[in-house]
Formats: sequence, C-alpha cells, structure tokens
Amino acid sequence: MAKQAGKGVEEFRSYVTRVLPVGAQIVCADNSGAKILEIINVPRHKTRVSRLPSAAVGDFCYVVVKKGPAELRKQVHGAVIIRQKYAVRRLNGVRVCFEDNAAVLITPEGETRGTDIKGPVAVEASEKWPRVANLASMVV
Repeated sequence: MAKQAGKGVEEFRSYVTRVLPVGAQIVCADNSGAKILEIINVPRHKTRVSRLPSAAVGDFCYVVVKKGPAELRKQVHGAVIIRQKYAVRRLNGVRVCFEDNAAVLITPEGETRGTDIKGPVAVEASEKWPRVANLASMVV
C-alpha cells in the first residue's frame, strides 16, 4: 500500500510470491541461443538467516547458462523472470499461472540479449521492464 505524493489516492500492488530460489533451473525464453539457465543470485533481496534468496515474476537475477552455446556458458548474465508456475494473484482476484518458469537474458545496459521472446510474458514483468514488453508477442 503506497500513497502518491500530493494526492490522497492509495494504490495497491499485486503480491507475487517468490518461488524461484538460488539453484533453480529455468527455461530461457529468448532467441539468444541459451536453453537452460540456473539462478545464482537475486540482488536487493533481504530474507531470514539461512534462507535462500528467491525470485518471482518481474525480478532481476543473475544466472549462468547451463545448456547452450559455448560462448554463453561459464559466464554470469543478468536475467528477468517473465513466467512462473506458481499462481500470481492479481488485484481483480484472478490467479494466473504458467506452464513453466522462464526468463530472458538482459545486457548490463538493460537491453534484451535476444531479439524475440517465445511464449507469453506476465503483465507484472512487462510493467517493470518495458523493453521486454516491446519484444513480447503476447502479454498475459
């Protein structure tokens, strides 16, 4: 619940459960050549002692390419989570879940590494990352 400056209007943001911990292997949904990504860090994530940091739809995380071309492997890349299997509750009461957990690779400047995104992109991710939304063929 956050108030806008100068206005008495209150805005309620949807709550997205963090379900992809460090070590989770997810699908790469862009055409950069990578197939499988492994989450290695979720920056700006605070949690309880000895609990793994986790990511959710729309979060930035650092990943390593596990399956893909040799020039992408054994390096740390940035990625944005665009889909998760666990249900996301929207403000209108609808719960949305996807068939897989997926992410797209991001360059340090914030551009997407690929030129196309396969499959749908969650609205929560497209609101935070407009460049991802521009490449998306379908936003759900």
